[in-house]
Amino acid sequence: MDGMKDGMTRSDLVSRLAERFSQLTHRDTESAVKIVLDAMSDALARGHRIEIRGFGSFSINRRPPRVGRNPRSGEQVVVPEKLVPHFKPGKALREAVDMHLPADGSPPAAPGATRTGHGGEIR
Repeated sequence: MDGMKDGMTRSDLVSRLAERFSQLTHRDTESAVKIVLDAMSDALARGHRIEIRGFGSFSINRRPPRVGRNPRSGEQVVVPEKLVPHFKPGKALREAVDMHLPADGSPPAAPGATRTGHGGEIR
């Protein structure tokens, strides 16, 4: 991904979409991304599952209440139940990511970096 170091931000996504769809203004693209992300957030907040074929699914997982410890005092604390978003990648996404994994199992190289062949380090 051009110009990205370690990931993709919302701004990167907006920029890539604006480049790809030149008929849209940058502001229209920002608005479209916001609308999609807001709709997904709203659906999850209402407890709905989101499935995007070929990409993955988002759902809500329940973390039951438990007893934890305060790291400073060591005293026991009750940690309440939580509902947390969960993402499960689809088969196509898993396969696409797996194809980009080097054979030696090391993390993928940053774009433009070259492997030296000595232990997989990048220069």
